[in-house]
Amino acid sequence: MAQREIEEELFVDQYTLGLVGPDQEWAGTVADGGTIETYTPPGCWGPMITPEFRGGHEVTRPIRVEGATVGDAVALHIHDVEVTSMATSTGSMAEREGAFGDDPFVDHRCPECGTTWPETIVEGTGEEAIKCAECGANASSFGFEYGYTVAFDDDGTVGITLDEDAAHDLAENADEVMDIPENSRQHPILLYEPGEMPGTLGRLRPFIGNVGTTPPVTMPDSHNAGDFGQFLIGADHDYGIESEADLEDRTDGHMDIPQVRAGATLICPVKVDGAGIYVGDLHANQGDGELSLHTTDVSGTVRMDVEVIDGLELDGPVLLPPEEDLPFISKPYSDEEREAGHDLADQHGVDLEDDMGPIQVIGSGATVNDATQNAFDRATKLLEMSEGEVRSRCTFTGGVQIGRLPGVVQLDLLAPMAVLEERGIDHLVREQYDL
Repeated sequence: MAQREIEEELFVDQYTLGLVGPDQEWAGTVADGGTIETYTPPGCWGPMITPEFRGGHEVTRPIRVEGATVGDAVALHIHDVEVTSMATSTGSMAEREGAFGDDPFVDHRCPECGTTWPETIVEGTGEEAIKCAECGANASSFGFEYGYTVAFDDDGTVGITLDEDAAHDLAENADEVMDIPENSRQHPILLYEPGEMPGTLGRLRPFIGNVGTTPPVTMPDSHNAGDFGQFLIGADHDYGIESEADLEDRTDGHMDIPQVRAGATLICPVKVDGAGIYVGDLHANQGDGELSLHTTDVSGTVRMDVEVIDGLELDGPVLLPPEEDLPFISKPYSDEEREAGHDLADQHGVDLEDDMGPIQVIGSGATVNDATQNAFDRATKLLEMSEGEVRSRCTFTGGVQIGRLPGVVQLDLLAPMAVLEERGIDHLVREQYDL
């Protein structure tokens, strides 16, 4: 990846074909303290039904951050996430037999002529619309087990599910309705025109499903996490790995955590020089856990500032969500609570530790339990505490939330600011929560 001119503001609308890693071409270089704006196509479903893709998302080319070297971290201050699609389709998936090898997200092949990662064309609408350019067979790896189409209001506050006729009308103009960017190579999922669950109203709150830093090995973008990464172990394709230990190279960019939204700060590990920030998989909304494995994929723009944190060696991300997204027990203390705490401390003759700040350590693994243990391991390393102390602080001042099933979690706790100062991130926490 060649270096480029350092820019204070960098706009990115170039994408990979479903991969992240050190061999991807840089989108450009942004200054430490500079601003990145990205324009991204929908994540999961579009790439999933486009056999040319090597992974389940379409993310930006990596962005080099000036001064970021291996062993540092990069803080992403997310200012805006704006949806530009007018509608999308989603639901639970069904795999198509014969259209893939070990992994339907990765090693695609035409079930008729056997062409691997075949180029495809669109003929009509519906689940039979995506045809192999070589032989004309339906070459997509996925259909819907249960699918629905959602149209959004102009203000982006609510969406409503459509019946089959309305879904078909949108499918006739799918690229424009979904605002597929010019440089995107995916087929829009609106083509499938699912119409189940019509008339259901849902609240919208957009966030970024896949954002972070480049891993030191090439892998499918959707598998850059400890749960989806399990599919790579023993896989007989170009991106297969031998064991669980090989997943230590991941950076957990694919989180699907709804709190990674405007107003959040995400602190990411740097595992290649330059960091290689990438963005994709915007969602219009999602309940915790992403229980059908997929949600409302959309095109949109993201604007964020970047900040290099020298010498902060992380295994995975640390999230500082907007204060309103914090659990009750993990919110910063109010003045009234501090005053009550001082009175109680005086009564019992102990020193009050009230200079605390909220952090969420992200963990991932094959299951929720594995992901939670991964978060404990990361938190003990970050805070230089025993696992017993981390578990106790999380029980008394925090907890664990499920980002995505089967295995992405947020480990909440109020951490001593003196410890965060030693790690060089106390200023991020103080700024985030006005402490």
